[in-house]
Formats: sequence, structure tokens, C-alpha cells
Amino acid sequence: MKLYDVYPLFNINIVKGQGCHVWDDKGNEYLDLYGGHAVISIGHSHPHYVEQVSKQVGQLGFYSNSVINSLQIHLAEQLGRVSGYDDYQLFLINSGAEANENCLKLASFHNGRTRVLSAQKAFHGRTSLAVEVTNNPKIIAPINNNGHVTYLPLNDLQAWEEELAKGDVCAVILECIQGVGGIKLATPEFAQGLQAACKRYGTVLICDEIQCGYGRSGKFFAHQWLGIKPDLISVAKGIGNGFPMGAVLISPEFKPVFGQLGTTFGGNHLACAAAIAVLDVMEKDNLVDNAHVIGDYLMERLNEMKSQPNSHITDVRGRGLMIGIDLDVPQSEVRQQLIYQEHCFTGCTGTNTLRLLPPLCLSRADADTFLAKFERVLSTL
Repeated sequence: MKLYDVYPLFNINIVKGQGCHVWDDKGNEYLDLYGGHAVISIGHSHPHYVEQVSKQVGQLGFYSNSVINSLQIHLAEQLGRVSGYDDYQLFLINSGAEANENCLKLASFHNGRTRVLSAQKAFHGRTSLAVEVTNNPKIIAPINNNGHVTYLPLNDLQAWEEELAKGDVCAVILECIQGVGGIKLATPEFAQGLQAACKRYGTVLICDEIQCGYGRSGKFFAHQWLGIKPDLISVAKGIGNGFPMGAVLISPEFKPVFGQLGTTFGGNHLACAAAIAVLDVMEKDNLVDNAHVIGDYLMERLNEMKSQPNSHITDVRGRGLMIGIDLDVPQSEVRQQLIYQEHCFTGCTGTNTLRLLPPLCLSRADADTFLAKFERVLSTL
């Protein structure tokens, strides 16, 4: 049997990681400014993480959700305290797409409606409802194209208010910093007006914090920069530092009903051990503050580079360690040189945008190393 050919692959086999660095099977070291799609939050192979996951797998990796799992209770209490949402409820699942699926289901159970508003260029996942609210017709199969969704321009409050006023909108789903959409940021004015309109018309507000959350923006959640408090919050990626996990934070206005939601693997013992270790490290090492400080430093330096003649940088956007760099040349050429010549991983979106999503432990020294590598590549174009 062969693997199903899903992704174009770089001809590199990564076999080891430590902090913000990874190594291939030939012993070459790479600086990791992408963290495997923003998944690596506390750094590769953090000693506390390795210890806690190893200890748990040696004790009990999995058992059914039909019995008490005290690790789930611990995680909920710790996440509530660290995030500022200790009055919310936690539902643990396996992935970001599954988190958004359950957000949309909960919203529809709550108000009995079916229409959803989503932003143009939004990305919310690849499963049934999650892909339908994703603004990319290339990945929406006919079976998923069920006419539930209206896509609207980010930050055009009037357009959103006009749709909400029709009184039939089940949910609004919003990335406060779009990832695949090009690191585009919602404004406070838009977000606050949107929340008020949702409350006025009985619509559930969902913030998709799968990529932009969990400390990446320099606050625990990106929406906390905007002065709003959504009804439902979806998280994944950085929650487990590589262990597959997702979750929904649920407003106390939602009352649980037995059998309405469910999961086999969600919140298993091993996943909870990983997630608790992540929060331990985030708190001990002040990683949310570090993301803020180093992110500001990177954007300041990148804007200085942008001001230089023939820099090829046309725009720099982001918050914390979620940064988009627009170029006047195709990003593919820059990314290839960064990987194969400079041994540095970055991400991308669209034709001309690089995405930086490094582990939240990125140091100033590693940031300077990246900037030097990036400047060398740009100077050859």
C-alpha cells in the first residue's frame, strides 16, 4: 500500500526537535519558524512535557469517557484560570475541525437556526460543517455544499449587521486573526459591533482560536485584544504541543444535555497529560508574554527591512508570533531558498505571503538568526 498523495512535500525527513530547532535524518539543523502549522506551542521536546507524557503513557493511555477522568477536571480548572474563562464549560475532542463542528452544532441546538455568517478568506477546517464555513470552493465537496453559509468581508460591520437583521442567522464564526486568509486582523470596532449585533438578534458568536489562540497573539486568546467575549471558543493546535487534541469553551448560557455531544478519544488520559504539561510550561516560562515581546521585536525589525530599497517586502502584519510578510515576488522561491540554503522553516499563504508561526519560546537570538537568513535570501532576488 502507498500513501494517498495529499500534499506536495519538501524532500526533507525531520527526525528530531528541540526548542525552536529541528534536525533531519542527515544531521542537518533547521530553525523552525513555523512550528508545524502553529502546533508546537512550548517548543519541541520540552523536558517537562516529555516527562509528563511518558509518565502518563506508562500508567494509563486511554479509557472510556463513561468513567471519571480526574485529568479532565484538572485541565478544565487550569485552562479556565490561565485563559480568564473560569466560568465557562469545557468539551474536549480531537482536532480543530471537530471543535468547529461542535461549536456550530451547539449553536444550532441553542437557537434552532441553520444559517451561518463567515468571513471571506476564512478557514475553519476540512470536515462537513467546518469546510462549509471555509471560504474555499476547491475543498468543499458537493455533499458539503448545503447552502448554510453567507461569506462577508472582514471588518465590514454594516454588511454583517444587514444579514443579522434578517433574524435567521444561527451563528457567526470568526477568526480574529485569519491564518490561511493572510494574517488579516479583525478590528476592535468591527468585533465589538458584531458582538452587539449578535446579542441583539439572538445569534451565537463563535471565535475560532485554533491557530491564533493559546498565547500565539501575545494574549491567551486573540479576541482578548478586541474587547469581546464570544459565546463559544474553539481551540486545538497549540493545546497539546503536537498531541492531537481540540476543545470547545462553552458559555454558561449553554446547558448540557446528555447524549447531545459525544466523543470516543476526546479528552483521553494521554491527551490531558500533554495539555496540562503545555499549560504548566506556558505559565512557568511566561510564554504568552514572550510571544508579545518577541513578536513586536520581529515586526519592528521586519518593518525596518521593508523601508530599505529593493527589500521585496511590501507589508508586515500580525500580533505576537503570528506574522504575515507580503512580498513583491512569489513566496515559493523565497521559501525554497530559506529551507534548502538557509535551513529555516517558514509557512506561506497565497502567492506572495510568508507566514511566521514559531514556537512561543522563540528567543531574541533565534529571531535575529531568522532575520539574517531572510535578509540574505531577499538580497539574492
